Amino acid sequence: MTTHNPAGAGEPRASQSISVLIADDHSSVRAGLQLILQMADDIVVVAEAADGAEAVELTGRWRPDVVLMDARMPRTDGVEATRRIVAETDSAVLMLTTFDEDEIVFGAVRAGASGFLLKTVEPADFLRAIRQVGSGAGALAPEITPRLLQQLRQETGIPTEREGRSSSGAGTGHRAGEGAHPPGSNLPADLTERELEVLAALGRGLSNIEIARELVITVGTVKSHVSSILHKLGVGSRMEAAYRARS
Repeated sequence: MTTHNPAGAGEPRASQSISVLIADDHSSVRAGLQLILQMADDIVVVAEAADGAEAVELTGRWRPDVVLMDARMPRTDGVEATRRIVAETDSAVLMLTTFDEDEIVFGAVRAGASGFLLKTVEPADFLRAIRQVGSGAGALAPEITPRLLQQLRQETGIPTEREGRSSSGAGTGHRAGEGAHPPGSNLPADLTERELEVLAALGRGLSNIEIARELVITVGTVKSHVSSILHKLGVGSRMEAAYRARS
C-alpha cells in the first residue's frame, strides 16, 4: 500500500487537478505509470494499490477522480474490483491491460468501467484518456472498439448496418437504408424528458461538466440522471448507454 500527498500534509490539491489511484500488482508498472503522470501538471497520484482488494479499500478512503485499474491482479481481479468501486463510490475506472481479450474488455464495460486502454498506449494518448474519464466522458482503445460495438449490437438485438439493409427493401414498407428499429424505439418508456436529453448528450460524447453547462443544471444533477439512465437501460457503463443513444 502506497499513499501520496504531493501538496503536503493538510494542504488541498489544486482545484483543477485530477486525482488518480494506480492499481497494479507489479511495482515496476506502477513506477512507470507514475513517471508518465508526472508529465502532467493537472494530474496527481494520491495512492497506489498492489491488488484489486486493496484498490477497492483505498478508493473508498481517498475517493480519487480516476482509478487506473490493471485487469489481472491477485485476490480480487480488476473486473470485480471495478464492479465494487463503481457500485460504492463516484470514482471512474480506466482499465489497463496488456491483453485485448474479449472477455476482459466486455467484463470491464459490464462492470461499469469508463474506459479501456492497452498498456502499449502512447503517453500523450494515455494522459488524454485520463482527462476524458476524469471529466466524466469515456475512453476506449481503438483496437477493440469494433468488437465491442458488435457485442453490444448482439446483446441489445440491434441489427448491424448490413443486416438492416438486407431486412429492408421491396415489399417491407421501409426505404432502402432504413432499419427495423426507428430512432429511440429501443429505449425504455419510463425515461423522463430530462433523462432523454442527458442520454442524447451522452451519445454525443459529452462529459458531465459539458452536459451540465448545456442543460443549465449542476454536475451533481447530471450524475443523478446518468445513474437513473443506467438503471433503466439495464447497462453498467456510460459507454453502453451512449451506444444505445446512438442506435
